[in-house]
Amino acid sequence: MAGAGVREFKRRIRSVKNTQQITKAMEMVAAAKLRRAQESAEASRPYTETLQGTLARLAAVSFDVRHPLLDKREDVRKIGYVIVTADRGLCGAYNTNIIRTVDQSVQEDDRNLETGIIAVGRKARDFYRKRGGVDAEFVNLGDNVSYADAREVAQYVMNAYENGEVDEVYLVYARFVNALRQIPTVTQLLPLETPEEDTSSESTRVIDYLYEPSAEEILLTLLPKYVGSQIYHAMLEGKASEHGARMTAMGNATENAGEIIDNLELAMNKARQAAITDEILDIVGGAEALKNA
Repeated sequence: MAGAGVREFKRRIRSVKNTQQITKAMEMVAAAKLRRAQESAEASRPYTETLQGTLARLAAVSFDVRHPLLDKREDVRKIGYVIVTADRGLCGAYNTNIIRTVDQSVQEDDRNLETGIIAVGRKARDFYRKRGGVDAEFVNLGDNVSYADAREVAQYVMNAYENGEVDEVYLVYARFVNALRQIPTVTQLLPLETPEEDTSSESTRVIDYLYEPSAEEILLTLLPKYVGSQIYHAMLEGKASEHGARMTAMGNATENAGEIIDNLELAMNKARQAAITDEILDIVGGAEALKNA
């Protein structure tokens, strides 16, 4: 019986070691992907900030500009949520936190409006498909986020808004801070609110720009691009957050597997020692019996 117990411990230790090797490999792969994704996310931030500044300057000199994406509707009946999650799991609470943020945003909205889901990633698609369905899904986009994918999402969202299928659209994603911290973020995507130009800095200089053909035409041209850039930036931030969360989760899993192996080896050694002690007692008892015979 004791030998069978030791064999069972060996089998469990071997199984946990195999799992540990897998989680260690996944941690290394996620770390390699994280570097590339982080570089892409950080590289997109200056473009997004510059585009916001350009729109702010154009909005400051453009009066009475009319565009469907700028129209705020009085009778809001349906809100759309563009939810950026991962296609795969094994990344800790990354996907759960984003979905929880969406549910919290819906609950805090006391207007009790109809909700539409635009899922970017399989995890959001799978979750909301079981809870009423999704309006649109964009899945299996891969680790290399492309602007073409973001533009496809943006085109669907803009068409839905202009056709009156949704009256407000919010973008939900995880903003990447570092491998240990990703912040679920909700931003209003539509109707567009042109950003205000930052004039708080003392170094800000007032520059008189000349616009050709006109500030209004340039503003109307940039508005759809601004929607695409917002979604693209959110997808890049989300991808970096996903890899960071997966690297952290697999690192924790590897450490936990090591602790389990240590505990199993300790228990196995105790079982082996107990078996040896029992055998010694049996031998001594047998020898004493022969003496007394």
